Amino acid sequence: MEPVEELRYLILGAQREGARAFAELLKPSGLTAAQAEVLAAVRDADRSLTVREIGERLVCEGGSPSRLVASVVAAGLLERGERDGDRRAIELTLTPAGARAARAVTEAERQLHAGLATVLTQREIAAAVAGLRKLVDERRSGAAIALRRDR
Repeated sequence: MEPVEELRYLILGAQREGARAFAELLKPSGLTAAQAEVLAAVRDADRSLTVREIGERLVCEGGSPSRLVASVVAAGLLERGERDGDRRAIELTLTPAGARAARAVTEAERQLHAGLATVLTQREIAAAVAGLRKLVDERRSGAAIALRRDR
């Protein structure tokens, strides 16, 4: 196997293992990883967001986030409201239950990140981030990550 082919499989395998671990950490909250990402996007923005703005920040969903966001609204974790100055724009805000769920997401993320930090050194993490950033920069997922990173 060529090293570049192994890299491709290692990226896929790491993503799969990370998704499994995150799903297990989220199990007590009843959230899917995609729903958790919606809550994290609103939590991290520290303000109300439109569906479009949430979609711009999602890495897990490549298409329209409307159904995903609707499932989070239906679960009572986000509430819809009008944007000041633009009655056509619908803003989404964490409900009290959504704020509690967002705290559970924060804790699951903390545990996942701590687990990664026990396996990889800070230097290895920095090198992996630099290499992977080159792969996604100038692409939709890179733009979503940049919005969240540069908040």
